[in-house]
Amino acid sequence: MLFPSLLHQQDSSRKATDDADLISNTAWEGPVSYADAVSRAAPSVVNIYTSKTLTRPRHPLLDDPFFRRFFNSSNLPQQQRMESSLGSGVIINDEGFILTNNHVVADADQIVVLLHDGREARAVVAGTDAETDLAVLKIELDDLTPIKIGNPAQSRIGDVVLAIGNPFGLGQSVSLGIISATGRNGLGLNTYENFIQTDAAINPGNSGGALVDTSGNLVGINSAILDESTSVRIGFAIPADTAVKVLEDIVEHGKVIRGWLGVQARQLSATVATRMGLDPPRGLIITDIHLNGPAHQAGLRPGDVITHINQQRVGDGSQGMNIIAKLMPGDPIRIDVVRDGKKIAITAIAGTRPQLQ
Repeated sequence: MLFPSLLHQQDSSRKATDDADLISNTAWEGPVSYADAVSRAAPSVVNIYTSKTLTRPRHPLLDDPFFRRFFNSSNLPQQQRMESSLGSGVIINDEGFILTNNHVVADADQIVVLLHDGREARAVVAGTDAETDLAVLKIELDDLTPIKIGNPAQSRIGDVVLAIGNPFGLGQSVSLGIISATGRNGLGLNTYENFIQTDAAINPGNSGGALVDTSGNLVGINSAILDESTSVRIGFAIPADTAVKVLEDIVEHGKVIRGWLGVQARQLSATVATRMGLDPPRGLIITDIHLNGPAHQAGLRPGDVITHINQQRVGDGSQGMNIIAKLMPGDPIRIDVVRDGKKIAITAIAGTRPQLQ
């Protein structure tokens, strides 16, 4: 009587194991290795080395005729020194245009780009956009490998991503993580913020490098980490569509062209929004309007509460700015507002956003 019981237990255990194996085999569809994605994207990611000359202040006694004779001219402190820094960049097209961060190349006297295949080239700055912390470089080399551009708008929280760059000057490296959040703003890093947040390791030197999906398509330009003094693995990337538009504008117009509405607004408190009957309780209340700007000409007024821009719900000022900035001057803007308890729709014509001075 003992043996049939043991056999039944063994059969049940074997069946449970087989079922677990079946579930395990059918549930996991991701790749075992991301080598294919890296091999597609890595040749498009470059290391960037910059240098600039810094002038040291002269010793004050050197300007005094009496004390000058006590200084041996051969031992005078060097008046200039070179400062070097490093970063990463991404080849966008075969004409040699490269995207990187503005802070990587700001004030550089010399920029050298090291390609994945070992070639080097001097780079010139084709243009910069401080409001997104992006810069466009140009190199003169043949047989370049442009990266394939992905669609960050379709990225989902939990998607696997790879960060490729030159951390700490070690040379090209790859780190793995997921998309932790999208649409991050309010960080105070840039004027226009719509960051992809990732826990893929982004370290000094990774700035300007590529954040790619598991097919090797570019979804973002790695830009910042939360705190360089701690290893909390919270990094931020500029979405690829934003970055590519900046590059195209700079190449075509020499600067970034953005739509402009000409209002100042602040986020409406949830309490006030609820009292107004907004569902969900979000909106922007206009606090000021630029005289003769697009909003003024369209009839918007201080005190109007904006709920939608071009049928996209807005909950904060950064979100609204980003929607309008993607428009070209002359494009129509539909603005849904609440005025004196009534919902009305107003159409404005986007203007050109004034350049920062």
